[in-house]
Amino acid sequence: MAVEQPVPTAPGDQTRIHNIGYRTYDGPRLGRAYARRSLYSQSLRGSYGLGRSVKSKVLPMLLFVVMCVPAAIMVAVAVATKANDLPVDYTRYAIIMQAVISLYVASQAPQAVSRDLRFKTVPLYFSRPIETADYVRAKYAALASAMFILTAAPLLVLYVGALLAKLDFADQTKGFAQGLVSVALLSLLFAGIGLVIASVTPRRGFGIAAVIAVLTISYGAVSTLQAIADVQGTSDSIAWIGLFSPITLIDGVQSAFLGAESTFPGGVGPTNAEGVVYVIVALGLVAASYGLLMRRYKKVGL
Repeated sequence: MAVEQPVPTAPGDQTRIHNIGYRTYDGPRLGRAYARRSLYSQSLRGSYGLGRSVKSKVLPMLLFVVMCVPAAIMVAVAVATKANDLPVDYTRYAIIMQAVISLYVASQAPQAVSRDLRFKTVPLYFSRPIETADYVRAKYAALASAMFILTAAPLLVLYVGALLAKLDFADQTKGFAQGLVSVALLSLLFAGIGLVIASVTPRRGFGIAAVIAVLTISYGAVSTLQAIADVQGTSDSIAWIGLFSPITLIDGVQSAFLGAESTFPGGVGPTNAEGVVYVIVALGLVAASYGLLMRRYKKVGL
């Protein structure tokens, strides 16, 4: 019987071919839509620390509790005193709790995007069947949804408590719906601004400080200028000054079209014509935030 002789190799040639058992994938290809939904759900869960360490859950959960506790106290007072109305309107609640909302977006916007930039995982996302628009939409929608949960939950507490206190059903339902519209716009606006700022730096600490600075300084400057205008008797300029801060922008929209009482000095909110400008500016900022994110991540993915 003939014996096969090994093929001689050149001296120093260490080439070998090994079969390590790789097999081709024959399962279903779920595509971009599945990848986009997965990225959205994971980002939304991450906004509350779900699926992450206990340390990551502390701050978002604490802020969620802080948002809901005052609403629960107001409901308890209304029920105990048999009041004819809630102490605070639905549309006013987010304005009162703006510091908590700003802290939440400042802490979670960098968590959503800065880590991907720091560890250079964005190109890995784009190596899959996912494009820049999918990444941006998933991250934007996730943070906006997380903020809507944060701001709508206390309104739900107020609404349920008002019904338990047997307050007028029609009035409470109308106020609750107006409050939901207001916080939905607020969530889109704040999420967009927070993500744009956070996407500039891979350092989470810098992102947090920058978001807090933009939201706090803009509100403080606008409030100061409005107070000066009120003292000097130039109340016509108060509404126009309110266009330059995200929180006063939301305040102007809801006081013009959602029946809310304005928190501007002297209680002078924008007229309907000025309110149209407020809506245009708010929607323009949302669109601009999306456009800037798209531009930013087209460069990152290269």
